Amino acid sequence: MKSGIELIEKLALCFGPTSCEGEVEAAIREELAGTSAVLATDRMGNLTAHLPGKENCPRILLSAHMDEVGFMITHIEDKGYLRFDTLGGINTGVLSGRAVTLGDETKRISGVIAAKGIHQQSAKEREKLPKLEDLYIDIGTSSREETEALLSLGDFGTFDTPFSCFGKDGAYIKGKALDDRMGCAILIEVLRALDGKDLPLDLWFGFTVREEIGKSGAAVSANRIAPDCAIVLEATAIADVAGVDPACRVATVGEGGVISLLDRSTIYDRELVDFALATGKKHDIPVQVKRYVSGGNDAAHIQRSGIGVRCLALSAPTRYLHAPVSVASIKDYESMVALVIAMLCDWKEGNK
Repeated sequence: MKSGIELIEKLALCFGPTSCEGEVEAAIREELAGTSAVLATDRMGNLTAHLPGKENCPRILLSAHMDEVGFMITHIEDKGYLRFDTLGGINTGVLSGRAVTLGDETKRISGVIAAKGIHQQSAKEREKLPKLEDLYIDIGTSSREETEALLSLGDFGTFDTPFSCFGKDGAYIKGKALDDRMGCAILIEVLRALDGKDLPLDLWFGFTVREEIGKSGAAVSANRIAPDCAIVLEATAIADVAGVDPACRVATVGEGGVISLLDRSTIYDRELVDFALATGKKHDIPVQVKRYVSGGNDAAHIQRSGIGVRCLALSAPTRYLHAPVSVASIKDYESMVALVIAMLCDWKEGNK
């Protein structure tokens, strides 16, 4: 079993664009083998791991999504090139020249996203970012028939990005799909840490699908589990980079997990927010408050499921979210693991 950086790397390198999360699920199942958790996959593809508690104790859902932003093939040109659409919010301005992996649950084909070369562009064209319709994928074929022997309409794609550590003492990690494979890794580490402990909680760990295109998986999972409270583990874009007004900076890499008060789709439970902040202070675990209203996540659907669910979002501050390469701090990851474990160990009946 892997942990820490090795676990994040294993999950991040999985091929798992929205609606094609099977490889991620298989990796998670492998990492949870040997625990006492009861594993199940529902009709939507959500994976749950259950550590049953005593009757009538608080039912807590910890949730993270397995899917990553990616692509879907929509057309094959006569010369073999592929046209595509994006799955999730991707800035088309960063796509040209990027290596990608294409396929489905059983096949993998390498390719490159391309557009008209700069030497062929007019002066006006050089002033504009390429639109999606200007881009295509080259997989090294020369005809429609050759391409169709390898790929089909509706096949998927992800960025082909290596995972590595960098910075002083390897304090930072960079790679694709940190949103939200870091969240999935946190759930795995928390489950392992609490497995066998006699806590007055009924714990559900939800690894959801399709978050990047509308959060449909979490709605199904939450309605089936019917939790009292939920902690959503996510990654959040933070804008702590050069040229951004300090008032617009969401959070800071290296200062701990990020607690949201509200975002574009959810107002979070204030008692849970206060409990998380107090737990961090009590155990000397770094934690910060999201300083800008932006984004959204699975909490939107979880909160509105059933008769309502009290929700908390804890996010890893991440630079360059939804880009071919994202950057995060391993210390933030470790502090998030520690905070969730401490919260569950300190959980009181009044939090129900």
